[in-house]
Amino acid sequence: MFTRLVPGSRRAFLSLSEEEILALAISSEEEDARIYLSYAKNLKEAYPSSAKVFEDMAEVEQTHKNMLIQMFRSRFGENIPLIRREHVQGFYARKPDWLMRNLPLDKIREQTEAMERQAARFYREAAKRVSDASTRQLLGDLALAEDGHEDIARMLSEKHVTEETRSEEDLSARRQFILTYVQPGLAGLMDGSVSTLAPIFAAAFATGDTWSTFLIGLSASVGAGISMGFTEAAHDDGKISGRGSP
Repeated sequence: MFTRLVPGSRRAFLSLSEEEILALAISSEEEDARIYLSYAKNLKEAYPSSAKVFEDMAEVEQTHKNMLIQMFRSRFGENIPLIRREHVQGFYARKPDWLMRNLPLDKIREQTEAMERQAARFYREAAKRVSDASTRQLLGDLALAEDGHEDIARMLSEKHVTEETRSEEDLSARRQFILTYVQPGLAGLMDGSVSTLAPIFAAAFATGDTWSTFLIGLSASVGAGISMGFTEAAHDDGKISGRGSP
């Protein structure tokens, strides 16, 4: 948290030693594997086939992490420095799990592609920063592997997600989007419009004063927003209705 509040406390990527670059790569692969497992867990009930794809991708990230640990152990020993993405200036960051939990399936797929592109870019830049031949080769190989993860994801999808299953999952995702966002939004719009416009028109006809009408309309809008927010929170968290929490 402190490193996020004080930019000067972050390390410049160019200042990292080869030991720290490997440690950063290890922690990054570990975090990406955890993110994929989190995706799999969140998707398992509604999209079991896609969940299996993310489980397999997490295994690939674990394999990369183990390769990096072996290289680190051979060069620097057993003590891996604790350095993470948020410790490095300008380094790409991952959103916390609780922000990703309710993403639609297509957004999760897009996020996965972005993760792989960012990882490949990191390995290419890291390879330029090391002089040890074996380490540079490993980082270069991992950059190519991350570039090829789209192909891996496609192969895993073909393995676990048939065309029929993909169509069913896409249909389910669209249905969930309507239940989670569109339906509550339309209900709130209709409810809010009626409850807000009624006092505005009443004030306009009764007073004939635009400023008074504006103040009454503003207070009615704020009150309606607060009321609908509390009502939505107390009425349905999405667990019983199955629409999910927006």
